Amino acid sequence: MTTHPVFEMTFEATPADIDELGHVNNAVWVRWVQEAATTHWYAGANPAHVAAYVWVVMRHEIDYRRGLGLGGRVTARTWVEGMPVGARFDRVVEFVGESVAKPHVRARTTWAILDRATGRPVRIPAAVAAPFLGES
Repeated sequence: MTTHPVFEMTFEATPADIDELGHVNNAVWVRWVQEAATTHWYAGANPAHVAAYVWVVMRHEIDYRRGLGLGGRVTARTWVEGMPVGARFDRVVEFVGESVAKPHVRARTTWAILDRATGRPVRIPAAVAAPFLGES
């Protein structure tokens, strides 16, 4: 796992999330990955940083391990993995069920930070990264 702070939020599978196999659709898992990551950003970031920067996904790598049916609940656990590199950092998101500790889905995503005013990538400022790295 990580030494960086972990953020958690819960999701519940609704009828709109279920595919023809009776499980949460893969596209829904991707949406939940993004929702967990962005909610973590808004919860942990300084409001001035939220106003100045926006994050974009560069890459998703997702392992679908166990299905989740209608009404199933999972906790998304997400954290920044490693240190930022230039404008990018990697994030992990795991979705763990209520009764089983094994993840239903595990994703590693790469995000890049953009300056909102210019729309261009910028090196991740230390003050922006600090709350997600467990630094004051």
